[in-house]
Amino acid sequence: MAGLFATLRRPTNISSSNFQSSSVFASRLLYLLTVISVSLAVFAFVLQWRGGLPDPTTRWIPGHDPNEAGSKPVRLSSSSSGCADILGQSRTASFPYFRDWKFNFGSDLRPKISITTSTSAGLEQILPWMFYHKVIGVTNFFLFVEGKAASPNVSKVLKSIPGVRVIYRTKELEDLQAKRLLFDILMIYNVLCPSRIWNETWLAGFFYQPCNHELFVKQTLNMEMAIVMAREAGVDWIIHLDTDELMHPAGTSEYSLRRLLADIPEDVDMVIFPNYESSVERDDVKEPFSEVSMFKKNYDHLTKEIYFGNYKEATRGNPNYFLTYGNGKSAARVQDHLRPNGAHRWHNYMKSPKEIKLEEAAVLHYTYPKFSDLTSRRDRCGCKPTKEDVKRCFMLEFDRAAFIIASTLTEEEMLHWYREHVVWTDKTLIQKLIKKGILTRIYTPMAIVQGLKESGVFVSVIASARRDIIKDESLSSAGNRNASRYPHITDTFPRKMGWIFEPQSTARKFVEFSTTDRQAIPPESPPGMDGIDLTDTKYLLNMNSSS
Repeated sequence: MAGLFATLRRPTNISSSNFQSSSVFASRLLYLLTVISVSLAVFAFVLQWRGGLPDPTTRWIPGHDPNEAGSKPVRLSSSSSGCADILGQSRTASFPYFRDWKFNFGSDLRPKISITTSTSAGLEQILPWMFYHKVIGVTNFFLFVEGKAASPNVSKVLKSIPGVRVIYRTKELEDLQAKRLLFDILMIYNVLCPSRIWNETWLAGFFYQPCNHELFVKQTLNMEMAIVMAREAGVDWIIHLDTDELMHPAGTSEYSLRRLLADIPEDVDMVIFPNYESSVERDDVKEPFSEVSMFKKNYDHLTKEIYFGNYKEATRGNPNYFLTYGNGKSAARVQDHLRPNGAHRWHNYMKSPKEIKLEEAAVLHYTYPKFSDLTSRRDRCGCKPTKEDVKRCFMLEFDRAAFIIASTLTEEEMLHWYREHVVWTDKTLIQKLIKKGILTRIYTPMAIVQGLKESGVFVSVIASARRDIIKDESLSSAGNRNASRYPHITDTFPRKMGWIFEPQSTARKFVEFSTTDRQAIPPESPPGMDGIDLTDTKYLLNMNSSS
């Protein structure tokens, strides 16, 4: 009986032993997990204290692949001023993609891209335009300034920005261009003499005419000078843009004009960017780059069926599908014998350049985005508001109509006309044309400009330039105070050491150039209804179905 009891009690002892073993194991496991958790927490704290953990203010520099060996993130400092944060004007820029507001990249970005423009705008338009293009990879700017842009307070701010070259459009420069005396200036760089333009026939049709024709010639002459400066700066690509236009590098793996042009085959000389036209939805727009998101697509980015099938509704009673031009802008590879071909294209004295047209990338043209654009354009031209006289001044029909309206109507009547012909208020029509692909929403430029503004970039550059102006004024002598506010034209083109003026020997270099009768390409409207083949049943059916 005692053996039986012993046998019956044995499982109980085994179970108790197993329970005690499990308890010990659980205790040890819990202890181990606690030690690991505490160790990890301490390790993370140490790393963070030493600056070893990434944080949201760390971003990669554009132009550097984070996966490349040697690439390092850059930490952006942040302001500790509570007032500055509340006002959105911190002393240190916090735009997340750059080292600082100066965008100092040096020569590490390839290809190097330059933009040239002729402008009379103020800082409120030029700074957002310029820094937006710096964001997408532009390194050099050649600004031919006059009017407000040439005033000391504006031009000194522009000159303080790295990569910016300001050329004052003085009477002296105009005389040099008109008298074909830029030869000696460009000889400094051993490049083409711009006086050749005056001896060619391709621009002759625009000479000695008022307003838009005069501007067209002026832009072309400035573009030729910009080619010289681009070569001297080691630039790979050059683009001519107005300050109401933004490049839109769509279709790339990153929103980068540099990346887009880097992928262009080496044998391509010119890249055509079709333009999209802004379609404003309010009559009180103040800052188009940060307020406008709707654009009308270019004919080149639409099928003929969609374009002509919705032409009437998209035009809304205006003279053409676009209010102004529709033949886009272009980027040219900087090379020997490059020349402008009007404000929209480039050409070459020695060959017909190979060009391609991109299927997604575009130029965003902010056309009459503000009501005040009606009167500002009117004030720049001294033509009579008659149908006959405006033809001498303006190349495009809508510009002619807008000039007459701004010159003959009251402000209230002008506003009514502006709302009817420029502002898009019909939501049903907007949704229909967006669905058809005529209209599109593009938010990236708006987001970039808003981000730059909120980061304090524009405030910083103005404040920095203002400090430099005060410093310069305090150091200037009485003689310097009496000097002209504009530099001498030769100051814009510093002479190289050892340069000798040899006009005859240089002229012989140009004998080999082939002449060209290819006319300069002016701003052109998109195709009109006269471009439809009325015998094409497919177009007729599409038009009938969309009406």
